[in-house]
Amino acid sequence: MRQFPGYTRGINFGGWFSQCDHTEKRYDYFIRKEDFRRVKRWGLDHVRIPVDYELLQDKDGNFLEKGMKRLENCVNWCEEYGLNMILDLHKTWGFSFDDGENEEGFFENPVYQENFYKVWEEFAKRFGNRKNLAFELLNEVTDREYKDIWNAIVRKAISRIRVYAPVIPVLVGGYYHNSVTAVKDLDLPYDENVVYNFHCYSPLIFTHQGAYWIPKMDTGFRMAFDSKNKQYREYTDQYIGKEFKDEFGNDDEKIDSRYFEELFAEAIKVAEERNVPLYCGEYGVIDLASPEDTVKWFESIHTVFEKYHIGRACWSYKEMDFGLVDAHYDDVRKNLIKLL
Repeated sequence: MRQFPGYTRGINFGGWFSQCDHTEKRYDYFIRKEDFRRVKRWGLDHVRIPVDYELLQDKDGNFLEKGMKRLENCVNWCEEYGLNMILDLHKTWGFSFDDGENEEGFFENPVYQENFYKVWEEFAKRFGNRKNLAFELLNEVTDREYKDIWNAIVRKAISRIRVYAPVIPVLVGGYYHNSVTAVKDLDLPYDENVVYNFHCYSPLIFTHQGAYWIPKMDTGFRMAFDSKNKQYREYTDQYIGKEFKDEFGNDDEKIDSRYFEELFAEAIKVAEERNVPLYCGEYGVIDLASPEDTVKWFESIHTVFEKYHIGRACWSYKEMDFGLVDAHYDDVRKNLIKLL
């Protein structure tokens, strides 16, 4: 399978320009230049930076120079420290992966779609000649019903990007929040500089144990990674829902790297057949799981990433219920960094 050079081991700077209160204070202090240097010292080769439209545009759709300058600083700091960067549009007018954002209409409204194309044209004009940058069109398309519309939007967006940025890598993910099972339903790549992107928080009952944003979840629920498949299945039905499809093996077996190999198998096959690099833009474990169990999960998924040369970026660097630099991981951080 083709690799994605320069984007092998990375981390997300989530919560900085996205999923935040969008204040100048947040922009100035949540992530700073020294954090880029720290990531480089860890031995990582890139950062993924999620961005919401609030940073980029005012209520009338005019581009905000101050926000664009902040992105330019990010690209420059990455260049200074020998890092690559993925610019991820996390939220656009009319769409958010999070139901609580009350954004809707993107897939039905040509006005929202045209604004989306203009944002990417603007990025391409400003940053399209940078050698250490890749574009990620949109974070976590939700419903499968948008599959065909999304594929058409992707093709049009890339065609408009290519006018100004002929060779910059463009990452494309599918429905069900960039599920690895949606890779097969992505269209054939627009050109040789397209990368198929997925996210992995499987098994969700483990990586999101106690998560307050999952409707059926008991926030006091905890489980061990070494639980048997029967327990994973029962806990998933109880705390996420029977309609949630997460496949587990024989009842008495436990999760290990084979689980991830089977989960990724179809996407790997598709990527190989189409000669497209495969990349995992988010993966991680909530900070309510024990640090020791988190290491076990990372060991299992890391084995498969390495075997198939899948580039990836861990979620997340700081806070956001997953923060790697937070006190929760003090005793295991060195081990986790080796597994990124």
